[in-house]
Amino acid sequence: MGNYTLPDMPYDYAALEPAITGEILELHHARHHAAYVKGANDTLERLAEARDKGEFGGLVGLEKTYAFNLSGHVLHSIFWQNLSPDGGDRPDGELGDAITEHFGSFESFAKQLTTATTTVQGSGWGVLAWEPLGRRLIVEQVYDHHGNVGMNTTPLLVFDAWEHAYYLQYRNVRPDYVEKLWDLINWNDVITRYTAARNATPAVS
Repeated sequence: MGNYTLPDMPYDYAALEPAITGEILELHHARHHAAYVKGANDTLERLAEARDKGEFGGLVGLEKTYAFNLSGHVLHSIFWQNLSPDGGDRPDGELGDAITEHFGSFESFAKQLTTATTTVQGSGWGVLAWEPLGRRLIVEQVYDHHGNVGMNTTPLLVFDAWEHAYYLQYRNVRPDYVEKLWDLINWNDVITRYTAARNATPAVS
């Protein structure tokens, strides 16, 4: 059974300063993301033990724990690639056209994703996702790492709104942190994800 591994960062911890300090980025990646990777691997082992023993009394808790940690791993892996010290501006080409088509304008899209991120209750994420059944872009709020998500959607751009992502620097002013994220977006990565998701054969039609 394969184990999950913590991906290397695509840039130095200090590369996103001053928007995100190196201290925060190192803690975020080396401690928090690493904990989700370990949690997913540990839970897989516990699920295997439950199968071997035929004891499934704790299955509900194990399934929830696995979903939490695996989703945390997936979203953080996307988040690191979505950001770049050379990011910012806005996308053009097919993704830019799709944003205008599905949200009315880039400004309307940016306002919706910003609001989704800043107002998610408790801990969570704001997500731009591809919904293949309707073949459209949507914005989702993700509670924790895995709640309130369309079952068939593919995340393209994710904004981490957990306090560990910003509190040491921005305290409780989440909107200031989210505003800075727009200057870091690696649109080439988002475009690559959009193209792959749009060209994939949908599981449901």
